[in-house]
Amino acid sequence: MLSHRFTRRTALSAAALMLGTAALTGCAGENAAASGSDKTLSIDYATYNPLSLVIKEKGWLDEAAKEQGVSVEWIQSAGSNKANEALRADAVDVGSTAGSAALLARSNGSPIKTIDLYSQPEWSALVVGKDSKISSVKDLKGKTVAATKGTDPYFFLLQALEEAGLSEEDITLQNLQHADGRTALANDSVDAWSGLDPIMAAAEQDGAKLLYRNLDFNTYGALNAREDFIEQSPELAQLVVDSYEKAREWAVDHPEETAEILADVAGLEPKVASTVIEERSNLDVPATPGADYTKVLGAIAPTLVASGDVSKQESVDNALATIVDDQFASKADASKISGE
Repeated sequence: MLSHRFTRRTALSAAALMLGTAALTGCAGENAAASGSDKTLSIDYATYNPLSLVIKEKGWLDEAAKEQGVSVEWIQSAGSNKANEALRADAVDVGSTAGSAALLARSNGSPIKTIDLYSQPEWSALVVGKDSKISSVKDLKGKTVAATKGTDPYFFLLQALEEAGLSEEDITLQNLQHADGRTALANDSVDAWSGLDPIMAAAEQDGAKLLYRNLDFNTYGALNAREDFIEQSPELAQLVVDSYEKAREWAVDHPEETAEILADVAGLEPKVASTVIEERSNLDVPATPGADYTKVLGAIAPTLVASGDVSKQESVDNALATIVDDQFASKADASKISGE
């Protein structure tokens, strides 16, 4: 299942999916051909998923996979929506998203399941410019707001509007990728932006203000795998989850070094990266996507239907009932992955 997709995957990630200019940075695929390996594990990394950055930096998964005759292809995701595109298109085996984005994708037919949780972050908030006169969510009525549809910041925005007695119809939504949303806010092209860390923390450092925060409107960081990958390569799925467990333990014990890795990959000031890791990224969470995870997703489920992102409640209910596959996280073992 893995080997025949390598060429097609590379083309998809570079051309059709446009996962960013650094999409193939660190890609091990070319080395696979040289070494004679006939299998490739394609997995994403993302600045909103610090554990993925640690795993990639340390090379733990690459080494462990190599022992099984498998090379690792790292593809960068610019947002949950892009990770979902890659998973649906069979361009990655494993991709990281927000829990809300995973539920959205499965509700709309994407063959994915959440196999691990990598964080319980406060990574989304509503942001305004440093000179903005907007002081509450209610003030957004009639304003232009940037957000990336299909991601936690978008659903954060919808929930915040509803809480304030507003809806998406009361604003003009600019559907922009996260980094473009920050640029639009800085250029006064929009009145507000529903931001995502670490980009949001960098904007805040430059003077942008967090208009509204609510931890309850943030969902978990979910590591998702295609069902065919789970069925045909369970040993590799376990290897991925074990690597994440090692990264979790390491990151909790080394927050400063984790922040340094994030700063280097995302091009952030060290202070900004430290804010993201130490103040707004809870990495010390159980790996198993259990009742707490599904409870959070259950709370966002009606919003998916009300917004029109999913056509009917039945689709969301079915997705919610089947999205979790905890067989790998329930037996995650960091000791199986060597390296310091």
